[in-house]
Amino acid sequence: MECFRFARPAAAVFALMLTATVACAQEPGYGPNTYDRTLDALIAHEDIASRGGWPQVPGGVTALKPGSQGPEIAALKQRLMLSGDLPPAALPGDIYDAATVAAVKRFQVRHGLSDLGTVGRLTLKALNVPVEVRLNQLTATLERLKGNGFVFAERYVVVNIPGASVEAVENGVVQRRHLAVVGRPDRPSPVLQANITSVNLNPYWTVPMSIVKADIIPHMRKDPGFIAKSNMKLLGAENREIDPASVNWASLTNPYFYVRQEPGPTNSLGQLKIDMPNGEAVYMHDTPKKTLFRNDVRFNSSGCARIEGVRDLAAWLLEGTEWNQPAIEAEIAKGERKDIRLKKAVPVAWVYLTGWQSGDGLVQFREDIYGLDTPQGIVTSTIQARKPKPASPQGTPLPVPRPGALTVTAVN
Repeated sequence: MECFRFARPAAAVFALMLTATVACAQEPGYGPNTYDRTLDALIAHEDIASRGGWPQVPGGVTALKPGSQGPEIAALKQRLMLSGDLPPAALPGDIYDAATVAAVKRFQVRHGLSDLGTVGRLTLKALNVPVEVRLNQLTATLERLKGNGFVFAERYVVVNIPGASVEAVENGVVQRRHLAVVGRPDRPSPVLQANITSVNLNPYWTVPMSIVKADIIPHMRKDPGFIAKSNMKLLGAENREIDPASVNWASLTNPYFYVRQEPGPTNSLGQLKIDMPNGEAVYMHDTPKKTLFRNDVRFNSSGCARIEGVRDLAAWLLEGTEWNQPAIEAEIAKGERKDIRLKKAVPVAWVYLTGWQSGDGLVQFREDIYGLDTPQGIVTSTIQARKPKPASPQGTPLPVPRPGALTVTAVN
């Protein structure tokens, strides 16, 4: 079944939004059709802006539950109607009725929030974002997509950083959707493109030197047993182990060793890592802190992407090999480190989209968590086209130098 394109004018756009079919729900949020869909959403929101935007919703709605009645409900319903979440026929009245609950849930889904049907703090904040900000978000997405250098392959994976979510796509259809935990604002996840080449079971975690300095050294000053409690080792030249007690942590500023966390269920990478070699030294991985996925705000990592259900994603990546999910689980249970190469590398894009229209007709918005919806931010957060590999005078590609033994290759 072919996905519909929203017609114009804008009124027709929102009429269709209210009756969006599920037929296109499996179309990826980031794909060849994202630009055209988002352009339609921009036109619809320009129409809203030209009519004065939507009203502010009073804070009192956070205390109301289904069945409540009052003027705050009338303001909420007006706001939801203008954004296409509540049918105009359901507007009359000031009762928090079933139609209002459904509209709030729809709004919450569009903003990446738990669809509880009641207005909490995060929902109220999203309701009161001015339409001009939403216009800027949609415009920023269109600008990024115009300069997009990512080629949509038959199979690819996309991490939307503001959405803290992952999609695995095959033949234009989403095969897997996963929640993610991405970089916090002071340690942001980068926009990039790379190729997923292998799956690492029971991985080591080589701690980036930035984290050693910012986190581990202060911990060791407070608790000399922190390294041992965290199942970590200090390794020097030729991977010789160093006794943490021999280090003068009080005056240490430039470590002469690196820190490696051993495999195991408490490893910061969990028990599975998806390797995607790139210049930013980031990747996707498991985590022992599964409760983080329950949060609507999931910006807690130091740059990498922690993936809920990462073993399902790994099994999808390894299709065509002997490694199905039961085999992966059995190998992890052995507790031994193992690297499994994909049959064919899968392209991956880490993108920064704060406003877009998805294949099911819903206009999606996420918070501009890194403040990149600015002219300069758009430039730096757009995937650039790959540059051809440099060639030797004879026309043969130059060999890529291998990293040294102590090269840090990970950011958790």
